Amino acid sequence: MSSDLIIRDAAPKDASGIATVQVLSWRAAYRGILPQEVLDKQSVDGRTERWHEILADLKSHTLVAERADNVVGFGSMGAARDEDTDPDTVGEVWALYALPDEWGQGVGRALWLAGEAHLRSRGYHSLILWVLEANERARRFYEGAGCALAPRKRAKVLKAGGKQLPQVRYQKVLTP
Repeated sequence: MSSDLIIRDAAPKDASGIATVQVLSWRAAYRGILPQEVLDKQSVDGRTERWHEILADLKSHTLVAERADNVVGFGSMGAARDEDTDPDTVGEVWALYALPDEWGQGVGRALWLAGEAHLRSRGYHSLILWVLEANERARRFYEGAGCALAPRKRAKVLKAGGKQLPQVRYQKVLTP
């Protein structure tokens, strides 16, 4: 990880930077996975408005990775939302993205470690996350971070642009 990378709690002023990371990373990571029209509809303005709402809601906790005063990645986490999990003991990584130019530069790993520490500090004993089954890059990242495929109690499918895209759930025990 580069020494000029800062991981910190997100603030309302970060909504536009987070939205930019989300839109650009979606367009790169999901090319060939999500329908192109879905990717083309993503807008920084629309996502900025949504991130203002998310950051004000406080149901999740969002971290940003910052380099030279620019948001280059973010992670969002909170209590697990699946019916077969205990939201008091199981946390969930809801999102983890970095700008495509930052892939392989330690941004994701730094956010991951900070997110794990945050969940652990809130008393969670394990975490889960969902990822598109076809997103091999993300799956390799999570497996490299110590996550394992969770037994499937139910299928989860993302519906986008008329396509149904299966997702898989990963899990990890958080050691104290």
